[in-house]
Amino acid sequence: MRALKIVLLSVVVLVGLIACKEGQKENTKDQTQIKKEVTAKDILGNPEYLAISYGGYRANTREVQPTLDEIKDDLKIMDAMGIKILRTYNVQLPQASNILKAISELKEVDPDFEMYVMLGAWIDCKNAWTDQAPDHNLESEQNEGEIDRAVALANQYPDIVKVLAVGNEAMVKWAESYFVQPKVILKWVNRLQDLKKAGKLPEDLWITSSDDFASWGGGDPLYHTEDLARLVKAVDYISMHTYPYHYSHYVPEFWWVPAEEEGLSDIEKIEAAMIRAKETAISKYDSVSNYVKSLGVDKPIHIGETGWATVSSGYYGPDGSRATDELKSALYYKHMREWTNANGISCFYFEAFDEKWKDAHNKKGSENHFGLFTVEGKAKYALWEMVDQGIFKGLTRDGKTITKTYDGDKEALMKDVLVPPTQQEHTMVH
Repeated sequence: MRALKIVLLSVVVLVGLIACKEGQKENTKDQTQIKKEVTAKDILGNPEYLAISYGGYRANTREVQPTLDEIKDDLKIMDAMGIKILRTYNVQLPQASNILKAISELKEVDPDFEMYVMLGAWIDCKNAWTDQAPDHNLESEQNEGEIDRAVALANQYPDIVKVLAVGNEAMVKWAESYFVQPKVILKWVNRLQDLKKAGKLPEDLWITSSDDFASWGGGDPLYHTEDLARLVKAVDYISMHTYPYHYSHYVPEFWWVPAEEEGLSDIEKIEAAMIRAKETAISKYDSVSNYVKSLGVDKPIHIGETGWATVSSGYYGPDGSRATDELKSALYYKHMREWTNANGISCFYFEAFDEKWKDAHNKKGSENHFGLFTVEGKAKYALWEMVDQGIFKGLTRDGKTITKTYDGDKEALMKDVLVPPTQQEHTMVH
């Protein structure tokens, strides 16, 4: 009997030890899962989580939506580049929800696959995109439905959607077709913040609006309103845009070759111009930072958009500012990644792939050519080194392997590279 008790006791102890070990395993597993559950605070400004704007459209119209398989191909390509955060712009079309579904399905196949989304909700004024005059003091009746859809997706995919952005360049006054007053953006930001407080949105979801640096107080003082000050205080962080590429036409003084550099070689002039372009972007960032600080506010500022087109038939091409080619685009990409990574700033670079619907009637329109890849999936000069390193080995876009533009011929590429004008040359042309 005593022997039986000892045996039973031993069994109990053994079972206890096994259960304890299993518990430890489960605990370790839980800790691993906890570690993987990251928030916007963890990933924004973290150089291990590079950010980019992504559409995925292949056709001349958004009526042709990218398929799940097409999106998955793109996600794998961006993942190979180290991209971990995507920015989308609206939830009116299936594209954004399909991106979330594609990420979710890739994660099911590979639990280590990691991709997050800054989900955009498009905001318009009343009569935007109609034959009636836009009323910039009233908002579109469509806005509420757009916000509701964004909320539903954020709740459906809380492990992927880490930021909700209310509007895109929705407050800047040059967006004449659709801009709204800051009070409209403020209204929806407050609504989303209230939903977080009520437990109807994830509490660590960050809310912002993504807009031009001027809209965030970094330009003309006419933007410095009470409503903007309230908005700055209401968002979780500032998402600002800056485009030295566009400034090369509209405010080109920084772009012209100064007299003291006229003796440099062509390549040195271009390299110096691209340093000035980076410094111009930094100055816009600083102008927003100074305005935010002037309100007594201390919160993160990230770059929601910046980029450099590689083709232009208009203001930025051979007869314009001469800003457009793959060399300058590559230099700008390199400079902006280095500066933002070093300073804890997320840079949602615009954009991953060319999208030809943006200026469907003009194949050479610059808006179609901001991608780091062509529509066909050819890597532009900014990414040639990655191609050489085999980063994209085994990956395809629409069945085509990732190759270099210009067939990798640097000499051929350089034939399309133009030196920025001197002030005198600019004056003579204009």
